Amino acid sequence: MAADSLHKQLTEGRAAMRVLGVDPGLTRCGVGVVDGVAGRPLTMVGVGVVRTPADTDIAERLVLVEQGIEQWLDEFRPEYVAVERVFSQHNVRTVMGTAQASAVAMLCAARRGLPVALHTPSEVKAAVTGSGRADKAQVGAMVTRLLRLDAPPKPADAADALALAICHIWRAPATNRLQQAVAAHRRTHRLPDAAVRTLKGSA
Repeated sequence: MAADSLHKQLTEGRAAMRVLGVDPGLTRCGVGVVDGVAGRPLTMVGVGVVRTPADTDIAERLVLVEQGIEQWLDEFRPEYVAVERVFSQHNVRTVMGTAQASAVAMLCAARRGLPVALHTPSEVKAAVTGSGRADKAQVGAMVTRLLRLDAPPKPADAADALALAICHIWRAPATNRLQQAVAAHRRTHRLPDAAVRTLKGSA
């Protein structure tokens, strides 16, 4: 069987998904929506940035981030939300704001019952460019190529949000298979109720 024919059979049964990628931040929160399925061309549906004034109280800024993300969820109706996993950095103030914005994005998705996936920056870079050490310019260039855009999305936060969505679409089949395997294992190796209660009591 020809390689292209086999590839077609493997991908035909998969339904396209719509993913909202969120690159969390207080001043600029990148958002991007991508339609597609692993193994097929992807389509950008929307991209932008939710901005908040730096001189505004932190609580009010978080409300603005929430309102912005809710508007994107209302308009584009994604099936999944992919958020960048926050790592500690030297600038504690910056990472705190990023983590707070990330929590708001996850809250907005969870409130609607949407699955949320967290991807590390290196995972996203590796998925999009092939290298976990790629810089923002390389990520932007590959996002432009993969989505067949005329120019890289600006600012970089917007391109990063699209990269998150692309990463999730490409990683989802493997992730879903792993989750299904774990669920099947739990079903076939279910502990007796008494053992479950014992385990819970010792936790």
